Amino acid sequence: MSKFQSLVLLTHSMSLAEKKAFRIRSTRIKRKTDYLVLYDIIEKNREKPTASLLAEFIDERPGIAVETTIKYLYELLLDSMLVLRKEQDSFFFLFNKILKARMLYEKSLFDECFELLNDIIEQAEKFENYHALYLARRLELDYLLALNFPNLNEKTLIKKQFKLNESLKYLRKINEQSSLYENLKHRIVYKGHARSQKQKEQLNDLVYSEISIVASLSEDNFEISKLHQLFQSNYLISVGDYQSALNSYIELNNLFEANKRFWSNPPIYYLETLEGVLQSLRGIGNYKGMSYFINQLKAIESQSTSFRINLTCITFLYELFPFLDTGDFATSATLMKSYQESLFDKLFTLNRARQADLCLYTSLIYFGNADYHKAHKFLNQIILRGKNYYYLPVYRTIRLVNLIILFKLGDFELIRYEIRSMKRDSGDSNRDYKIERFLFKFLLKDLPSPGTKRQKLLEKTLKEFHEIQQDVFEKQILTIFDFTAWVESLLRKVPLTEVLHSRMAVGSGQ
Repeated sequence: MSKFQSLVLLTHSMSLAEKKAFRIRSTRIKRKTDYLVLYDIIEKNREKPTASLLAEFIDERPGIAVETTIKYLYELLLDSMLVLRKEQDSFFFLFNKILKARMLYEKSLFDECFELLNDIIEQAEKFENYHALYLARRLELDYLLALNFPNLNEKTLIKKQFKLNESLKYLRKINEQSSLYENLKHRIVYKGHARSQKQKEQLNDLVYSEISIVASLSEDNFEISKLHQLFQSNYLISVGDYQSALNSYIELNNLFEANKRFWSNPPIYYLETLEGVLQSLRGIGNYKGMSYFINQLKAIESQSTSFRINLTCITFLYELFPFLDTGDFATSATLMKSYQESLFDKLFTLNRARQADLCLYTSLIYFGNADYHKAHKFLNQIILRGKNYYYLPVYRTIRLVNLIILFKLGDFELIRYEIRSMKRDSGDSNRDYKIERFLFKFLLKDLPSPGTKRQKLLEKTLKEFHEIQQDVFEKQILTIFDFTAWVESLLRKVPLTEVLHSRMAVGSGQ
């Protein structure tokens, strides 16, 4: 991604508070500088492609150093955001104070430096920020050493060293537990969920190690407790114990609720946790378990406009999935209408990832209700600005959905063009998805088979689908939209709603 593309994405991701802070800072400059002209062009033209934005800036400011202006504005925006963050987030707040303590020491304001370090240590202990705690204690000892330990007896020195080692101990435990959680997630992604007792036992090394870390601590710690619940939840899902996993997720939620002092402002990490829980529950088809966490989403409060619209989007999507995944497209459409003012009218105030998600699932609602022109219109909002969304993991799935919409619209020439384009784009990729290869072949060759050939094709297709559905990588796409259900509905000549509903009924029976 070019520096200018990064600048455009950064500008469009800014909250109203961040934009206001930047504007206030910029008003001190009497004349309109090059970087302010560039900012205004980007900020006021959210729907234009990046190439057009850059061309407009060059036309308005001919002969200027474009790359220098881009880099300067990029750094200026980051600095402006940082000023706000240090007032909203304990992490930024503490590290900003550490920098101030270093400056005070360099200016020989030693008493003020040590006073500030003591305050940092007290606050870091309160927020259980062991990274800041370690740095503050290490700086304190370094400075005391440089000043020949003024008014410090050996007993106090040893006590300070002991506390520093305690901070390191917790950092080491957190790092060890994070590593185990990462290893568990890696095995789940690359090997899939355990489908036998033997595969379950292959996870025992991680489970025993994780339990031993938690058992070795003599007191409660928020970060380790959080990682413990995340590990347990993901492990239980991987071995098929979904109810226990749900219980673990509820404990994790309760942990957050009981420790609100660790939340950032706005509570982005808590939101990420809830979204991860809901995503996991959707992946296993536990839609009843989702309702509790959706209510938790609705209970979150924040003054941040950008955070609230993001929260609204997540809430809508997870309210939608139980209907969309089971083929209840009529109820999906009704739910969508209820969010028109609070969400859809503010579509372009979302970040690009959320815009892509919202357009994709809205398109699927229209597709399920056989309104193919509106389905195509919503997806086109992303596809026509493809360069701005190309980096998103969901973008390729958007193009696959576009293919099946084009089929329903009867635009076979455009289907062939899009397939050639997608094949070119994936030419250098390390992995080609099976469902993609199947759809390309199916749409170009197999689909027109009539009569008895259709029945043979159905039998062959269902066997191929079984292999696709068992592949952990393919599941990542099929969770977004079950393309295999759509193909089956075509071959059986039954509504997509019927296939999705029957599949969900079978899954619930298991």
